[in-house]
Amino acid sequence: MAGAVLVAAVFAGLYAFGRTHTPDYTAALFGRRGDDANGLKARLGSALMGLAVVQVLLALWIYGRLPLVSAAPRQVALAHRAVGYVAFLVSLPIAHHCITAYGVQLGETRTALHSVTGCALYGAFVAKVLVVRSRRLPAWAIPAAGGLLFVTIGVLWYSAALWFLDGYRVPGL
Repeated sequence: MAGAVLVAAVFAGLYAFGRTHTPDYTAALFGRRGDDANGLKARLGSALMGLAVVQVLLALWIYGRLPLVSAAPRQVALAHRAVGYVAFLVSLPIAHHCITAYGVQLGETRTALHSVTGCALYGAFVAKVLVVRSRRLPAWAIPAAGGLLFVTIGVLWYSAALWFLDGYRVPGL
């Protein structure tokens, strides 16, 4: 119960900040502004998506769900954790720039989806960490939390990085 409250608080806090914060469209990301910053975020977001795919493959290996692959040695679990840390770190400058430069915008379908999913990303991350550390939850809870985190990253990549890299258009949005 306390975990669910924490997850909801992370989401609500980011959402509230993003809605009340005055966007600074001139905000820089590693010295880049405007489309240069968006291009850098698209590349960082693509790297994050790649790391998320690696996370899923490592998790499948850990759970013995990869065909033609033997049981995962201990190093695979360590790699899974290390890649998760790197993915989290890669996400931070993207999120910081998004929320300070644009805030949470709900005007268009793509930006609303991206804004709300961006807030949900860190709630999903907190949920994954809490589930991994819990000894009382059912076995399916860890893959469910990891899957939710992966889908969240996928939606963010689709609604922003792909949109930018595809010339400001994305299928279906």
